[in-house]
Amino acid sequence: MQAYDALPRPLRLWLAQAALPWSPVSCRRIWARARAEGASHDDILDRLDRAEQMTLSRDRL
Repeated sequence: MQAYDALPRPLRLWLAQAALPWSPVSCRRIWARARAEGASHDDILDRLDRAEQMTLSRDRL
């Protein structure tokens, strides 16, 4: 729970509504890498949405 609580608020909100059980540690890694590349919070959340949708569509097959 500590890992989740340490996440930035926009990422915690995204995780709360995510369809898949994302790991707070992996989300933190994605967030940190994208921020280092200069991505905005919205860009990162869009990236996570796309990754989740790709995983869900792959699982349907």
